[in-house]
Amino acid sequence: MNTMNTMHEPEIEYLIRSLGIGATYRGFGYLIYGTKLCLSDDNYLLFVSKYLYPDIAKHYNTSCYSVERNIRTVIKVCWEHGNKHLLEKIALRPLYDRPTSGEFFDIITAHLRTLSLAAKPA
Repeated sequence: MNTMNTMHEPEIEYLIRSLGIGATYRGFGYLIYGTKLCLSDDNYLLFVSKYLYPDIAKHYNTSCYSVERNIRTVIKVCWEHGNKHLLEKIALRPLYDRPTSGEFFDIITAHLRTLSLAAKPA
């Protein structure tokens, strides 16, 4: 279990908005909550469909299918109309194809962890 209690929702929301994903999409909230879960436990990144989607769905009282669809939608928005340059910058590599949901969560959480480590006093 990774302890990421120092990472707060405003930082996650700022990053997601910076990627060009707005709060008008249902998947926006799912992405924020899912990112918080991934930061709290790395196993969510390994089992996106088995654990992450069901936990997000339970939190929002919806179906796993709805969570998956809406997260795919916001990733598509980021890829096609958002800040693709920032996404590649935080991924630390060129992205030739749109990332899967698991890859997207991995990119976001790895970047936020790096920011959190950089902010800690030496």
